Amino acid sequence: MPEVTLVEAINRALGRAMADDPDVVVLGEDVGVNGGVFRATVGLQERFGPERVLDTPLAELLISGLCVGMAAQGLKPVGEIQFMGFIYPCLDQLVNHASRMRNRTQGRLTCPMVLRTPHGAGIRAPEHHSESTEAMLAHIPGLRVVIPSSPERAYGLLLAAIRDPDPVVFLEPTRLYRAVKGEVEDNGEALPMDRAFVEREGRDVTLISWGAMLKETMAAADALADESIAAEVIDLATLKPYDENTVLRSVAKTGRCVIVHEAAHTGGFGAEIAAIIAERGLSSLLAPVTRVTGYDTIIPMARLEQRYMPSVERIVIAARKAHQYN
Repeated sequence: MPEVTLVEAINRALGRAMADDPDVVVLGEDVGVNGGVFRATVGLQERFGPERVLDTPLAELLISGLCVGMAAQGLKPVGEIQFMGFIYPCLDQLVNHASRMRNRTQGRLTCPMVLRTPHGAGIRAPEHHSESTEAMLAHIPGLRVVIPSSPERAYGLLLAAIRDPDPVVFLEPTRLYRAVKGEVEDNGEALPMDRAFVEREGRDVTLISWGAMLKETMAAADALADESIAAEVIDLATLKPYDENTVLRSVAKTGRCVIVHEAAHTGGFGAEIAAIIAERGLSSLLAPVTRVTGYDTIIPMARLEQRYMPSVERIVIAARKAHQYN
């Protein structure tokens, strides 16, 4: 089976969903004729026509509002926001309408929409193109937040998101779009949302991450293995609602936890995980929970971008320090 990139896996999942269900529509800026800014939707308009792959004006509030209206009337829209830094106009629709549809109508209506957007830094993009504000979205009740870390996960989780009856924000790690490849069979099989994936078994320290930072986290686990420190690596994958039980089981086994994300430190989603461990797993801890994150600054421009993002070295130092506790 030929390997595909993450962005190709996204394209396959969209094509499969549209072929399987005539109610699935794709919309966004340049998604049709040009195939999207990263070519995630290339070829879809030729296959399914302009009625199902719609080029919209440069108006993110319009895109999210159209998704809500379409979803309320029985369609399954998949909207694309070109970069996460442009998603903020959509918050009005996500907070006030999409996430509340089921509750507001006492279950008579749901909102089966997906809002896709590239996520994170690492491609030397200009301002507003490198955001990692997933914690803000995860704070919204009624909204799922999903971040794949591989082509296989991107394919399966996007299919699950499109088939879900409630709204999902699907964050695609930009620097992994073409940096990783995997075997993806276009068989229409979805992966379960709301479940974390144990990437690597270990006994000494738990490393938790998601999205693009899983690459550095796995590399740190390899480096720790050279020091005879067996790290267990968890890909959270779904941030809202996230798989608390897998996290707590792992911490109960290792007694130590390092959480890695490229979002800013204060108020990042790692704080939520640390809080759950403190509430429900405190007696298992042999060392304080540690976070290795981005800094409380605007993501810098290209020359300083790599200094902002958590490095393998920073993760290894944090895990080594946790391991030294008795």
